[in-house]
Amino acid sequence: MSDAASHLARNLAGLRHARALTQEALARSAKVPRSTVASLESGAGNPSLVVLVKVAQALGVPIDELLASPRGLVRRWPAGEVATRSKGRGVTIRDLVPEPVPDEMMEVLDFVPGAVMAGTPHLPGTREFFTCLDGRVNIMVAGDRHALAAGDVLAFPGNLPHSYQNADPLAPARGVSVVVFAKAGV
Repeated sequence: MSDAASHLARNLAGLRHARALTQEALARSAKVPRSTVASLESGAGNPSLVVLVKVAQALGVPIDELLASPRGLVRRWPAGEVATRSKGRGVTIRDLVPEPVPDEMMEVLDFVPGAVMAGTPHLPGTREFFTCLDGRVNIMVAGDRHALAAGDVLAFPGNLPHSYQNADPLAPARGVSVVVFAKAGV
């Protein structure tokens, strides 16, 4: 087995395991046969550039990470490289985990005093968890208000209409949102 094939095999298996994906799940996501993934992980594959691009995109990594000499699965993101965006009135959202995690979305929400944000409805079967880290946050779920203080956690069906509000007009608030998406066909 060549060094390149060996590196690809080891890196692919490591990245797949780190994301808790089966060969079948990765193959589906990359739109390649499962046998292709198995062949690459065994070091026997001779992939085209198109296959490498599909697999890299499905794993959320650049192609060079698939082909590089194996190194520890350690990566540091400087704060300025972690994506942030604004939503609603006065809410900043930042990814908690800046690489793809199958079937989950994890974000840090920072609320300026009095901030309000509508939630995004998801498919039935999706669960949302919100942990209030600092301040006070009101979460409206299907018309019911849930008041959270630092340390409180609220879980609710993600397909219901929901919104977030910093309950304090004078102080900021912060929380972590974890959305566990429903599996297709469930």
